Formats: sequence, structure tokens, C-alpha cells
Amino acid sequence: MKDTIEDFVITRQFAAPRELLFRAWTEADRLAAWWGPTGFSLLCAQLDLRPGGLFHYCMRAAAGIEMWGRFVYREIAAPERLVFVNSFSDADGNIVRSPFSAEWPLEVLNTITFAEHEGATTITLRGHPIDVIDAERDAFAAAHPSLEQGFKGTLDRLDAYLAAQSQ
Repeated sequence: MKDTIEDFVITRQFAAPRELLFRAWTEADRLAAWWGPTGFSLLCAQLDLRPGGLFHYCMRAAAGIEMWGRFVYREIAAPERLVFVNSFSDADGNIVRSPFSAEWPLEVLNTITFAEHEGATTITLRGHPIDVIDAERDAFAAAHPSLEQGFKGTLDRLDAYLAAQSQ
């Protein structure tokens, strides 16, 4: 196994205070309004916001496709930092392989920082797989363009949600 794994990093600025951004990432009703790819709705099965706590969710497409996932929180430093391990899961919350790749890492460690300046907030999401074999590391690295596209759509949904909150 190679020693280094290139992080996936995406940064985005929002015209909203960081306290609101942080709540959008940590409250079930707010997450349900925007989390996930374009065209999917979110069902929040569980949200226990504490170190070791679980956010267990189901993303549903209009065509009936369901994808379950989970965050296990490692660090919560409101409103400036959130650290969690993200995985695909089954309906019971057990970690499972990705529905799109047998070589996708089982766990991805994500750190999100929230930095406010003059009423706008920049979030930076940094993620990297943990405890991987070479094939999983390579699959993650090769997926960076797809991850960027997917997170762009998700963050567009967040931007629209925040704009609606300010009206």
C-alpha cells in the first residue's frame, strides 16, 4: 500500500452567517432540505449530534432508487468545525460497499471548516479514505472529478436552501 492519499477538497462561499451554515449541516430538518445529489430527497432516520453519534439517512430518487448512508461524528466544534466518517450503509446503519463501485473505500474521513468574513461564510470540505487498500485509494483518487461535480450539485442545493431562509 502507498503511504499517501490525496485529499478531496472543495471550497464554497455562501452569503450567510456561519452559525446558519453550521445548523444547516447539523440539524435533521435542515439537512433533509438540501443534503444529497440533485434529484434526490432525504429521509433522516437518526441524528445524534455528539462525538461518536450517528447521522443515518436515506437518499431517494424519484425513480425509487434508494441509497443509505451514515456519518459517525468525531468532532463538533460549533460553529467552526465538523469532523465525521462517512460511509454507505444499509437500512439498519451497518457499513456496506458502495452501490456504484466494489472498490470504493468503506470509510471516508471528512473535515468541514466554516469561516465567516463580512457576513459571508466559506466552507471547506476535506475528505480522504481511511484504512484502504491500493485499489480503494486509486478508486477514490480517480473519482475526484465526479466528487467535485456531485458536491457542486449538493452545495447548489444548500445555497438555494439558505437563500430561501433569508426571505
